[in-house]
Amino acid sequence: MSKGNSTPLTDELYAYMLAHNPPLDGGQRDLVETTYRQLPEYAGMQSAEEQGPLLAFLVRLTGARHVVEIGTFTGFSALSMAQALPADGRLITCDISEEWTAYAREAWAKAGVADRVELRIGPALDTLRAMPAEPHIDFAYLDADKGNYVPYWEELVPRMRQNGVIATDNVFFHGGVTDPDATGAAAAIKEFNDRVTADDRMESIMIPVADGVTLSRKR
Repeated sequence: MSKGNSTPLTDELYAYMLAHNPPLDGGQRDLVETTYRQLPEYAGMQSAEEQGPLLAFLVRLTGARHVVEIGTFTGFSALSMAQALPADGRLITCDISEEWTAYAREAWAKAGVADRVELRIGPALDTLRAMPAEPHIDFAYLDADKGNYVPYWEELVPRMRQNGVIATDNVFFHGGVTDPDATGAAAAIKEFNDRVTADDRMESIMIPVADGVTLSRKR
C-alpha cells in the first residue's frame, strides 16, 4: 500500500528535526540525561525529546491554565508544560512512584516552576474521579499504563472544557497496533484508538510523532 508523501525518519533526519525545533534548556537536558543515567532500564518511558517542545507549544497555543497529566515518571513532560504555563497556571500530574517522581520534584524546583505543579501520588483513576465533574481542564497529557487508557479517557473527556485538548502518547505502541492478534498492552491501545475514533464528543487526529500521538479537541 502506498505511503503517500510520508518520508521515512532516518537517524540523520531525526537529528535535523531536533536541530530545527526549540532546543531543550539546561534543566530539561539535565533531567533527560539524569533519567538515562539513573534509571537505564526504564528510561524508555520518558517522553521523546521532541515531545517536550511540542507539549509546551500546545499549552501555549490553547492558552491553557489548568493542565492534567496522567503519568509523571521523572517529570520531563511536566517540566516542559509547566514552563509554558502562565504564572497563575496549574498542572496536576499523577503517578504511583515516589522514587521516580523524586527526580521530577528536584527538576521542577531547580527550574522555578514547582509552585505551578501539584504531584498527586496514587492511582490516577482515583485522582481523576476526585476532581470536579464539570468541564474545567484546558489541556491533558495521557502517557501512563496502557491498560487503563480507556478508563482514563472516559474520566477526562467530560471534564475537558470546550476546545480543550487531550494529547495521548504511544498510540502506535511500537507498531503493535497493526497486529491482528495483538494481546496485552498492544490490544489495549488498539481498543483505545478505536474508542477515540468513534467518540463524537471529540475531534481527533493521529500523528506520527515519536511512538504516535493523538490530539483530541473537545467539540
